[in-house]
This record gives sequence, structure tokens and C-alpha cells, in this order.
Amino acid sequence: MLIIGNGKVITRDPERPWLADGAVVCDGAKIVAVGETGAMKAAYPGARFVDARGGVVMPGLINAHTHIYSGLARGLAIDGNNPTNFLEVLEGMWWAIDRKLTLDGTRASAYATILDCIRNGVTTIFDHHASFGEIPGSLFAIRDVARELGIRACLCYEVSERDGAEKTRQSIGENAEFARWAKAADDPMIKAMFGGHALFTISDKTFEEMVKANDGMTGFHIHVAEGMNDVYDSLRNYGCRPVNRLLYNGILGDRTLLGHCIHVSPAEMDIIKQTGTMVVNNPESNMGNAVGCAPVLQMLKKGITVGMGTDAYTHDMLESMKVFLIIQRHNAALPNVAWGEDVTMQFVNNRIIAEKYFGVPLGILKEGAAADVIVMDYKPFTPFSDANIDGHMLFGMNGRNCRTTVINGRVLYEDRQFVDLDEDRINAWTLEQSRKLWGDLNHRTY
Repeated sequence: MLIIGNGKVITRDPERPWLADGAVVCDGAKIVAVGETGAMKAAYPGARFVDARGGVVMPGLINAHTHIYSGLARGLAIDGNNPTNFLEVLEGMWWAIDRKLTLDGTRASAYATILDCIRNGVTTIFDHHASFGEIPGSLFAIRDVARELGIRACLCYEVSERDGAEKTRQSIGENAEFARWAKAADDPMIKAMFGGHALFTISDKTFEEMVKANDGMTGFHIHVAEGMNDVYDSLRNYGCRPVNRLLYNGILGDRTLLGHCIHVSPAEMDIIKQTGTMVVNNPESNMGNAVGCAPVLQMLKKGITVGMGTDAYTHDMLESMKVFLIIQRHNAALPNVAWGEDVTMQFVNNRIIAEKYFGVPLGILKEGAAADVIVMDYKPFTPFSDANIDGHMLFGMNGRNCRTTVINGRVLYEDRQFVDLDEDRINAWTLEQSRKLWGDLNHRTY
């Protein structure tokens, strides 16, 4: 058994949101008790004690949309790439990278991404992968790294016709094979979705093949109206808007997750709501790609479940929350909006999204919930209580405040050190793979 205590406990449980000096007791993969530190130590005298040192104990964070395949891009410049629009960003950077990714490159990207997630207190990820250089086995390679490092992960492969019919066939096959494995394995830590890239890279014929290959095994995870390319393509070639195309092709539903949805109309929002489909917003990525501000406030007013992701722009969910708040206020020209929506997306809706796939309470500290717990180094110099937790989180904390990460009852990262893991060895191998990738992209040695 494990006790994480001697800290200020933020539970996200409305029945008991806050303890000034509390502890969380884990027995294997589940939380069995939450209470005052002294009482928990007395009730479980044989348990191992992890000292929060007066910091903040809180549920592990959930990232509802990221891209492991971008893991080796940090610091990379591709010769001649100077994008002036979103399509040029895709063609010049991200599609160029994934066309060069081998299985080893995918594994290295997974190591880089997952280690950074754990450092930032992220305990569950929904990944949307692409490695058109080597597709078969890529999701299984990520699965193996996720298992080794201990993170909770829901994986899919992004189907796209951008590299021809054979690559399209392989990407559909990789999704289907992995979904079949996930269904049979019923691994509590690894789940599957069926991925798709932007609609302007997918024909109706390919959607039909995707639905057939999926055969109802899981929901779809797909990019929608991130740029205007989707809107123009759908209207010009199919006579309808992007969400209508998804509806007509049987993609929508209460297990499907739509990434971005920046350029959706009110009528499309109504379709999303009526089908129970979920959406994930990625505020920093949207700003970085200059594609616009998603109408999240309107979607939430309509009752759509909108979660928070990063699109791999960062692995710090608290950073994403800060950026969401300011872009929505800037876009609305109102300084009094988006606060409640911000908190709801990360701490309520991301839980709803994750629990649909993992089948256990996540993002909450209460009896019976998953034993995903983090400790943040944060010593406030202003009053701190259940009345202002979110203000401290939005204006005082960052992911790098995380000092300890526990996932599924395993202490993976303690006092800023990885446990039972040779980080230097992994980093050295990852650097070797990134040198190969960068060399292939720029035709020189790094």
C-alpha cells in the first residue's frame, strides 16, 4: 500500500474538494481512502509513505489530444521551410517528419513524449499517431513504450490519402489490427481509437473502408475543421460542411472525438451535440499555426463535451489552460469569460472523455478511483483554500511544479527523479534516433 500525504489535497470531488493537510491511500491500482494525514497513517501503519513536503496533492492530469510523432522535432528547422499558411505548415514540417519516421523513430518519439508528460504530471494521454515512413507495427511500438514507462494511453493511427493508396490501406489496417488487439487484451492501461487526419485528405470511399474495418470496435479520433481547407474541400467536392460529411459517413457518435473544430458553424455544433460526439480544443497549437480561435464557449453553451488537449505543442496541461483563458478572452473582447469553461474542460470533461475508454474514475481523488496522483511543489504566499484553488492553479502553477507522479499505483517519478528507469540511457538512444531523422530531412549529419 501507498500513502501520498503531508500536503494540501485537491480532490476534484465535489463532496470533499479540499483538505488542508491530507493524504491519499492507494492499494494497487485503486484509491482506497482520502483523509487527514495523521488519520491515514494511523489507519494504514504498514503502508509506504510518500511525503508531499507541504506541496499540493492532486489528481493526475489528462491530455485528450497529442501527437507522439512530433516528439523529435524540438529545435528542428527544415531547410527551405517557411510556411505562410496552414497547409504549408503541414507539408513543410509535420508531413515531412512523419514520412521519415521508422519504427525506431516512433519508439524514440514515444520515449521523449511520455517522459515529458510524466514530468509534467500528465498521467493519461490520447495520442493521434502518424509515421508514414513505416506504418505497420507503429501503434504496437508505442504501446510497448507506454507499458515500459507506465503511462495510461489511448492510441490510434491517422488515416490519410496524402501518400497514396498503399499507405492509406496500411494506415486503416494498423488501426484495425490495434483495435482488435485492444479489445481482446482488455488492458486497463492501453486502449484504442480509430484515427483519421483532416477531412480534405480523406475521401468518402476511405471513410467507408474505415467504418467497415472498425466494425464498431471503438470510436473515431479525427481532425476536423482545424483549417479552412476542410471547409472548402467539403463544400467544393461533397456539397456540405465537414461535420455533415462525418455524419453521412457514420463517423460521429458518443465515443468519437473531434480534434480542433475551429471553423464549425452553429448548425454543425447542433449535429455534434445531437450525436453525443466529443470535441477537444488545443489552444496553443491553434495560435501557433495561426488557424483561429475555436468557438468553445458556444459549443459548451450547447452542451457539447469539449475537453482540453495540447496537439503536442506542449506537454503541460496547466500551460494550455492559461493560454485557453487568454485567447478566448482576447477573441471575445471580454475580460470576464472562459474561467469556468477552462476549469470544466480540464477537470470535468477530460475525465468524461477518458472514463469512456478506460472504464474507471480518472482525474479525481476518491475511494474507488484510479490511483493516478501527482504532487506539485507549490508553497503559496497568499491564502489558499477550496475557495480559490483554480486561481492558484491558473496563475501560480505550471507542469514543471510536479515533483512526484504516481500512475496506476506505481511511483514512476519521485522528488524529480524517475524511479527504476535509466533516463540517461534512454535519452542517449533517443538522441541517436533524432540525429538520424534530422539527417534524413536535411541531408546532412548532425
